[in-house]
Amino acid sequence: MTKEQKTKYVFVVGGVMSGVGKGVAAASIGKILQSRGFNVTSVKIDPYVNIDAGTMNPIEHGEVFVLNDGTECDQDLGNYERFLNKDLSRVNYMTTGSVYLSVIERERSLKYQGKCVEVVPHIPIEVIDRINLAVKKDNADIITIEVGGTVGEYQNILFLEAIRMLKLKKPKSVVLVLVSYLPIQGKGGELKTKPTQYAVRTLNSTGLQPDIIIARSAVDIDDKRRDKIATNCGVEKKDIISAPDVDNIYKIPLNFERDKISGRILEKFSIKPQKKDMKDFRRFISSVNKIEKEMRIGIVGKYFGTGNFMLSDSYISVIEAIKHSAYALKRKPIIEWVDAENFKNLGRFDGIIVPGGFGGRGIDGKIRAINYVRKHNIPFIGLCYGMQLAVVEFARSVARLDNANSTEIDKTTPHPVINILPSQKEKIENSNYGGTMRLGAYPAVLKKGTVAQRAYGTTHISERHRHRYEVNPEYIECLEANGMIFSGMSPDKRLMEIMELPVKTHPFFIGTQFHPEFKSRPQKAHPIFLKFMEASLINKKRVTN
Repeated sequence: MTKEQKTKYVFVVGGVMSGVGKGVAAASIGKILQSRGFNVTSVKIDPYVNIDAGTMNPIEHGEVFVLNDGTECDQDLGNYERFLNKDLSRVNYMTTGSVYLSVIERERSLKYQGKCVEVVPHIPIEVIDRINLAVKKDNADIITIEVGGTVGEYQNILFLEAIRMLKLKKPKSVVLVLVSYLPIQGKGGELKTKPTQYAVRTLNSTGLQPDIIIARSAVDIDDKRRDKIATNCGVEKKDIISAPDVDNIYKIPLNFERDKISGRILEKFSIKPQKKDMKDFRRFISSVNKIEKEMRIGIVGKYFGTGNFMLSDSYISVIEAIKHSAYALKRKPIIEWVDAENFKNLGRFDGIIVPGGFGGRGIDGKIRAINYVRKHNIPFIGLCYGMQLAVVEFARSVARLDNANSTEIDKTTPHPVINILPSQKEKIENSNYGGTMRLGAYPAVLKKGTVAQRAYGTTHISERHRHRYEVNPEYIECLEANGMIFSGMSPDKRLMEIMELPVKTHPFFIGTQFHPEFKSRPQKAHPIFLKFMEASLINKKRVTN
């Protein structure tokens, strides 16, 4: 029997509305099944024609997460990695565009041996083949597959067809989970199940029946609502899992297990768990629940607004990395969004982060913010673009290089302290933007005795990148002569990976060309973020006293 024949598949789809929490639901289910002794992996299916997430607007789509192999993907891959505590790869992500591209390329190379290639069955078959590729690569016992979008949308019909075909072929190996929203009608009103009933009927129209319904709402679902859903949707009451709002997403696996979700899934698979052990994770959550002392961190960015609303998903990995390091220090992080185009009173924060981004909007504000935290000794991290802007600010204010800038912002600057990678110039000229940046994990060597080296506890690291521009080598000598330290470099010393200021000048001022937030985990905070939070805690005590 092959691995694919033994493997069990848990599909997660959404009902009623987008943003209902399918990603954290799939990640939580994976975490729970992992705790039961199974090797678990995860796949995200995005119903976009985009080949990957790299060209999508963060305000509309949320953060672009980057894997070690350079895959630009949906932010839910970050949730999977954080919950499962494992690195994933390009086989764990697919989009409508990537699936169609593969089928078309295969047809062009006669891999279908002259057959008429059709949307059905060939597109769903390609989807199933890709899922099984992830199974094979990770040697998985169980795989969770999240289908993006909402049932009833035209975009995900072919992915639902893939589920139907796989379930028809392996009825005892596929469990379908519907995450559906139950709104509350009016202030103090009741939970309404009718939208979920319609979602199930819509799912039924594709030939599918959910095995488990996760009832997402502001509050716990009660027995009366369970009865309604069970009666009208054709599921057992014990297969309806309550999913109330939580103040910490890492509580979700414990909430699911309260309703014995893993037992229901494994029973449907007719397999017995090898163990049941979430003791370590329960201790972690118990410890977090006891935290009372707070610390305040400001994020100076520009990807916040979507109409009249704030979209924190644009920086979700940064947010989670802050949480991980704060939890490690027994502190509750209070995160505030600081609009780069309109801010004041940065002194109220214990620490400031300027995250990544692209383009010129909001840059002057970010540079002013960096100038303020540098002069007022507020702990600071600049991530990717944030590091580049810290170099620009230092070049202008300390090295006295008037009008120094990045050529991304000003192509005619007299002092291009940040310049495009030579390998990127031709790509930009040819409008070749998708998947062409410096992407994925690259090694770096750290200078002994620096803040960065002490944080990592080693001189050799590997971190994930997503950028086109770098510190211009022509200005390194000048910047270092004025007090800047490049504490991390590529092994050939051509690329500056980490910049910092000496502790005698500033308590914690560091910039990383890479994105350390992508590798932070709930129970293993990233060392850069951990040292930043330690410095912020010291700053808090200094200001308080």
